[in-house]
Amino acid sequence: MTETITQIQDDIIKEFSDLQDWFDKYEYLIKLGKSLESTDESIRMEDYSIGGCQSQVWMKAEQKNNIVHYQIDSDSIIVKGMISLLLRVLNDQRPADIMSTNLYFIEKIGLRSHLSPTRSNGLVSIINQIKEYAKDFEIYIR
Repeated sequence: MTETITQIQDDIIKEFSDLQDWFDKYEYLIKLGKSLESTDESIRMEDYSIGGCQSQVWMKAEQKNNIVHYQIDSDSIIVKGMISLLLRVLNDQRPADIMSTNLYFIEKIGLRSHLSPTRSNGLVSIINQIKEYAKDFEIYIR
């Protein structure tokens, strides 16, 4: 049985609660970023670039059988760690579920409050683009 978006977020919250302090949490984000599956180099172009991010971030999405699959990459290892968490929660989900998801894990693990304003804005830009793709696919399905 596949985990629900809520279960995945709760798992992430548990993982971060086991870490002692923010140094450990940043180390974990770096580890996640390093382990993020490599994306197709062809997405590293202006057409797939996300504005509003301090680092360079590229995103491509495809829809098949009412499921959205994302490829997201960045030139920053910390951002790749955040991307890894977002993909874990939202990748390969239905467009309607992606659009309606409240990403509460971001607040619960304290991520937003420990990011610089520019990184926080970048995180919001990535989330907005993920949801925009889902919205476009949901409209296309109808």
